[in-house]
Amino acid sequence: MNKLKQIMSGIACIAITLLFVIFGSLGAYNPEDAGEQYEVVYATNNSIIPNEPIGQAKGIFPGRVVWVHNPDATNENCVPDDTTHPWFAPENNNQEVIDDMVSKALQALTGQTTDGAAWDTIFKYHNSTRGKGSVGYSLGENIFIKINVVSSWSGNYNSSDLSKVKKSWGGLNPNYAVTETSPAVVLSVLRQLVNVVGVPQSNIYVGDPLRHIFKEYYDILHSEFPNVHYLDYSYNTLGREKVVKSSNAIIYYSDHGTILRPDVWDPNRPGGTTPIYHDTLYTIHEIADYVINLPVLKGHRRAGMTMFAKNNFGSHTRADASHLHNGLVAPMEMQNGVTRGGYGWYRVQVDIMAHSLLGKKNLLYLMDALWTTDYELDKPLKWQMEPFNNDYMSSIFASLDPVAIESVGYDFLRSEFTAERTPPAGTYVQMEGVDDYLHQAADSSNWPDGIVYDPDSTGTLFASLGVHEHWNNPTDKQYTRNLGTGSGIELYKVTSGTIVYEQQKSQPVSFELYQNYPNPFNSTTTIRYYLPSYERVRIKVYNITGQEIATLIDGTIGPGYHEVKWNVEDMSSGLYIYRMTAGKFTQAKTLVYVK
Repeated sequence: MNKLKQIMSGIACIAITLLFVIFGSLGAYNPEDAGEQYEVVYATNNSIIPNEPIGQAKGIFPGRVVWVHNPDATNENCVPDDTTHPWFAPENNNQEVIDDMVSKALQALTGQTTDGAAWDTIFKYHNSTRGKGSVGYSLGENIFIKINVVSSWSGNYNSSDLSKVKKSWGGLNPNYAVTETSPAVVLSVLRQLVNVVGVPQSNIYVGDPLRHIFKEYYDILHSEFPNVHYLDYSYNTLGREKVVKSSNAIIYYSDHGTILRPDVWDPNRPGGTTPIYHDTLYTIHEIADYVINLPVLKGHRRAGMTMFAKNNFGSHTRADASHLHNGLVAPMEMQNGVTRGGYGWYRVQVDIMAHSLLGKKNLLYLMDALWTTDYELDKPLKWQMEPFNNDYMSSIFASLDPVAIESVGYDFLRSEFTAERTPPAGTYVQMEGVDDYLHQAADSSNWPDGIVYDPDSTGTLFASLGVHEHWNNPTDKQYTRNLGTGSGIELYKVTSGTIVYEQQKSQPVSFELYQNYPNPFNSTTTIRYYLPSYERVRIKVYNITGQEIATLIDGTIGPGYHEVKWNVEDMSSGLYIYRMTAGKFTQAKTLVYVK
């Protein structure tokens, strides 16, 4: 079946190439004309089965996705494309509220009560996953904030100052108010990094390497943080720094040229186009010690949806990303229907998520959902579902599990932008197979026949990048960890500044003992646990023969999330067991110490 899919995909590639000869490249495609020229055909998604997680949950609290919603963050009376007061203008974004939302997201993600402690926990967790040990941020390390400014191509900005073009073709520029990463969220992150973590401005880089930072965005950020590096695709003036192509940073695509082909006719090649085997990246991906991928939640005409993985379509050094489109559900923006729908196809997003520079350097998955929409070039839309009730989404999502957060984003998008909710142009997220890449990223057993995802070409493969799951329904929005029925996703809700951790009403909150992190470890590891009530708690460590090695806790502790660190000195490498007893609860887990 998969071989047949690949053959059909090859036929589709030829057809697509012929269309480009006739109609021009996708880069020149005008979305305003799509509905008139082509019949849009939608697939029916029959694979959405609730609360059946696949993959291995990641994070300090495995599978946790924090959702912070505060309607006061945005101006509900805003007209997004008002050229005097557009959606991204400071007067439509309550910066104090947004700052608090980011703070709450960090604390809820880590179980800490201060932003400083939350960041320290995040850095230590991340560095442990990369084999650097349980260490925090070190002075001099660089951080790259990858934003999404997809509309900053020629014709949408004034070359003299990179300001947005408001009027074109005798009227409002249709791309003037495209939904992109909000400068207000970037400003909040900069304030956190500089004022809380203590990162020097000169060690922070902001940009979308394939595009420009508009003047309207730049002025907001630069006025408070003038010494941050603001990256640009081609400008080395106006306070911008032109990105530099690397000769070493490369991503190798795991289809080996069978699927990915550029939109250029080559009569000397079988199939008419030159196969794509790899892409070169920019040096920023090498010099950055950490990446904060900061996309905006929205649908997409080719991919169905765009979040963290799709945001890195702007990280390579080609002029555009058209050569990657064949790795998506609808390479031709659905003009000819869904040519690669369903499951079990090569998906380029998986290569991106697994790549050492594009995926594994991600310190934190923080998603801007203040102003969201149905597809990538639409302006912000108001949401109808609960709890938005005809208001802007006014939300921020955060996670340490790259699969879980995109799964949650998918559930929100597919539940809101249905055929009943919007005209046909807005139902791209309903294409069948939109989450195929999440199935494959979650569990390698879902990889297509003949595809082995190895984007660094090292021979080191992954079994799971995170956990994928669908919620029970759009009203309750609960996953298996919320319901207490499985080890999938936990949606941790923070509403208007108050943490609301929702359990199923008939399911009491239970004791929890979490896996230590890092594991294996070589000096210090952290053990987290949850108590529903005041209890006498004992946590002890034993060797494999049952001999007690250490007592980490022995005392009465109140309800909530807690942690204890174990500092090891002069002990043999090997497997150990830690056991927690609290009231009638007893549970044990294993850990590995390596000198």
